[in-house]
Amino acid sequence: MSTCVIFGGAGFIGGHLAKRLLSSGCFDHVHLADIRPSHLDGMAGVSTSITDVRDEIPEQLVPEPPGWIFNLAAVHREPGHEASEYFDTNLAGARTVTRYAEAVGCSNIYFTSSIAVYGPTTSATDESAPICPVSPYGGSKYPAELIHEQWQATQQGRRLVICRPGVIYGPGDPGNILRMIRAIKRGYLAYPGSPMVSKSYGYIEGLLDSIAIVMARNEPVIRYNYVEHPTEPLGDLVRHVKAHLGSRAPVLPLPVSLLAPAAAVLQIVTGGRGPIHPVRVKKAARPTHIVPRTLIDMGFDFRFDFASSLTDWQR
Repeated sequence: MSTCVIFGGAGFIGGHLAKRLLSSGCFDHVHLADIRPSHLDGMAGVSTSITDVRDEIPEQLVPEPPGWIFNLAAVHREPGHEASEYFDTNLAGARTVTRYAEAVGCSNIYFTSSIAVYGPTTSATDESAPICPVSPYGGSKYPAELIHEQWQATQQGRRLVICRPGVIYGPGDPGNILRMIRAIKRGYLAYPGSPMVSKSYGYIEGLLDSIAIVMARNEPVIRYNYVEHPTEPLGDLVRHVKAHLGSRAPVLPLPVSLLAPAAAVLQIVTGGRGPIHPVRVKKAARPTHIVPRTLIDMGFDFRFDFASSLTDWQR
């Protein structure tokens, strides 16, 4: 039996990854380790455990040494956490997962970092760009990369893949793209800033395609961005959603100076439960222009643009 372990496996990406790994025949057994239960518990080929990567991971987590470890576990939601929480979890998780790999003799790790390590990306930014995080999340992810790199360099034959994904969306994801779709469907979307601001996003099925490609390669270290290529302006994303929905609702760009204070008032009125947060408003207006140069150079087939991903998502 071939086995892999996905830390953070109860999340959106982890669930999709587990199903892809099993359906493709990569593994007979996938173990999902997370601090919360997985909706895949009980599925054929899947086992689960309540595992906190801030604590030492037992060597007996699975019956046999895993062929691959996928480290997706992270504190990532912004806002929602104190700055220290990102470092406490993301750095501790890098240490415990690599120690677990060392203890059980696993030679292959796939680690999800983030495009947040680059900081603001106002111009096209690929993997060669300087590291300049401006958030606690991005600031915790780059040293976590270095911890994994140290593990890989310690012994010959180890393989490490570091993925820096943008915002990943698709079936089961409650995030930014779904919020935008629902707002347009209801006819009241106003987005902050310019419609020409670049927004890099990645569709879950495309990310899974990229994982299969990099796992099959032989380089000891692969570091790659994952977003769909090419990046589209925010105004085009809105246009694609409206076309998909058949919506004629007006969608107007408004200054951040108006939307952010309005979002702050809404947070007060709703006791912090409102769907619009001033931090998210500012993030939505901030350009992200990421280039997945490593995958482009590999000849990777980007199967989805934003419009076709909406059709696939609905399917």
